[in-house]
Amino acid sequence: MRSTARTTLLAAALLAGLTGAPRPVTAQTFSLEDVMSAPFPDALVAARDVDLVAWISNDQGRRNVWIARGPDYVGHQVTAWSDDDGQELTGLEVAHDGSYLIVRRGGAPNRQGWSPTPAQDVDGAERRTLRIDLDATSGSAPVEVDWGVLSPDGAQIARVDAGRIVVAPTPTGEAGDDPRPIARPRSGASQLTWSPDGRHIAFVSSRGDHAFIGVAAVDGSGFRWLAASVTRDTDPVWSPDGREIAFLRRWAGEPTLPFFEQPESPIPFSVVVADAESGAARTVFSADPGAGSRFSSIVGPDQLLWTADGHLVFPWEKDGWRRLWAVPASGGEARLLTPGAHEIQHMRLGPDGRRIVFDSNRDDIDRKHVWSVSATDREPSALTPGDGVEWAPVLTASGDVAFLGSGARMAARPWVLSGSERLAPQGALPNTFPSERLVTPEAVVFPATDGLPIHGQLFLPADLEPGERRPAVLFFHGGSRRQMLLGFHNRGYYHNAYAFNQYLASLGYIVLAVNYRSGVGYGLDFREATNYGANGASEVRDVIGSALYLRGRDDVDPEAIGLWGGSYGGYLTAQGLVHAPELFAAGVDVHGVHDWNVGIQNFRPDYEPENQPDLAERAFESSPMSRVDRWEDPVLLIHGDDDRNVRFSETVDLARALTLQGVPHNVLVFPDEVHGFLLHENWLKAYHATAAHFDRWLRNRPPVGNQVGERPPVGN
Repeated sequence: MRSTARTTLLAAALLAGLTGAPRPVTAQTFSLEDVMSAPFPDALVAARDVDLVAWISNDQGRRNVWIARGPDYVGHQVTAWSDDDGQELTGLEVAHDGSYLIVRRGGAPNRQGWSPTPAQDVDGAERRTLRIDLDATSGSAPVEVDWGVLSPDGAQIARVDAGRIVVAPTPTGEAGDDPRPIARPRSGASQLTWSPDGRHIAFVSSRGDHAFIGVAAVDGSGFRWLAASVTRDTDPVWSPDGREIAFLRRWAGEPTLPFFEQPESPIPFSVVVADAESGAARTVFSADPGAGSRFSSIVGPDQLLWTADGHLVFPWEKDGWRRLWAVPASGGEARLLTPGAHEIQHMRLGPDGRRIVFDSNRDDIDRKHVWSVSATDREPSALTPGDGVEWAPVLTASGDVAFLGSGARMAARPWVLSGSERLAPQGALPNTFPSERLVTPEAVVFPATDGLPIHGQLFLPADLEPGERRPAVLFFHGGSRRQMLLGFHNRGYYHNAYAFNQYLASLGYIVLAVNYRSGVGYGLDFREATNYGANGASEVRDVIGSALYLRGRDDVDPEAIGLWGGSYGGYLTAQGLVHAPELFAAGVDVHGVHDWNVGIQNFRPDYEPENQPDLAERAFESSPMSRVDRWEDPVLLIHGDDDRNVRFSETVDLARALTLQGVPHNVLVFPDEVHGFLLHENWLKAYHATAAHFDRWLRNRPPVGNQVGERPPVGN
């Protein structure tokens, strides 16, 4: 039952938002368009044999490929797409000799076979693989080719076609030899990996509760299985001499609740080495029982590295942190390569087969930096110390280190560390980008309602005066396996969110980005928190704790606190509004999960709530819809109806429930848009609408006690 006082306040706030004068706040010093004007770089790769790096640049929805050649690494654009058309670029690969690159344009089809078309192109959209020749003098238009994995000499390409592994000459876009089928394993194949001599291809055949490692001869003479068992065997990597293959071995097992695994496995993961010819195998490493017994992967193409000096390097969460370990390929004791309390996100082995570059938050828990190590080093070396944020490093042929990096007031850019010199291949940020007018967020730690320490980034308006109280906004990231940082984020979705939080601060809001439990960056126990998500929604304690922290600050107006977030952050926004409506004045829920029994099915189609009533009841009780009758604060709902991560029906059902209850709400729907909006104009529309919503309900709210007899309108 909604209280009369709250109903009156909501009605008065809506009327004031339409007719009243705004409360005094700071004037904005830059526009939303300004702070989102910088290109976002992604998918950084390096050629194996020459000093050349390539990356994808998203410049306000205009996605193109850039390259830079050593030694000066001056970047230039090699494609010419000029529209914000919603066609993403992915899968960037560069030829070993740097002569061409391959990229996919267009999004993957959904379950109905439709590729994303948020711009409503009359011709529709279709995912294509394109080859771009990198002739330094002339250049050429992209030509359509087949996607695949390059052989070590660059002369052949392997791919999976209708369940068969096929091999063909390197694609040129012209008519040539047809692909040759070399194997057709039941259940198809994935993770194709060439042997160093190019004569064999290792692959994974996934079969539900188990998976095999296979080896196919490129000449078509057949394929064989390596140490086939009842386990899930994945991530094959060849020894430098091509005689052996190492892979990860894990056991299938149902977690307590689908999609929400527990931190330990009853049978720890292991690393197995098999003879590529005979299939004879030996286990060279087994994780200890307890913490880290369940394998936790890093971001990147390889979970296992086989170094030139005979070591296998892999991530392991022993002692509760995802760090790098090494074990001799012949067997022996595993050795920690990266000591300290931190987490690894990306790692790459250099062309020399010895040097490994990685990023982690070692010694700087709310940032990332680039490090270097070999399997025999006693300690890693810090390559990018300071107050920036750096990630996704790769090594060039001559050993230069390329990476992506940002700062508190600097948007993400590609960089190359050549000797002691730090080069910026894409040049300066746009003149419109307001670097000097952004604020530097500060790291804060506050308790959840159960006492768990929660980290956050606090954005304070530049003109905040002592004794002044401002409206405040909480931000919750998605994932939940994410971590917001003290700078522009390494993922495009959250790079945009960081920019918007800066914009809110420029409008006079105090903003707190909350790194709630079940996120990454703070260790295994924090990520695999007890009873999180659909298993109990323990993150609600962090939502309420963050609101109480803001209410306790002398610079926050305790009656004007809002919250917003997307995806999992939308879920927590809704949770805050149903669990503690007295703490909040408004929310913005962007494609949030509202009923876990619906949300889980989007990732686990085999999950049938009716067949698991106890689990289904716990999942529903962990969902905002179980308490939707307590919802009373105004909310803006934003969703694209081609969302492949969170079903659009989640917003449909919530909007219907709010309408029936008379809760003030608005909806902003993007037809044919996906989860991470593909059109830049849709990001701007979503954020402008969010700012307007908070202006109406936080900045322009009337004093408590105003009486308005008219019922507030709802819906659109």
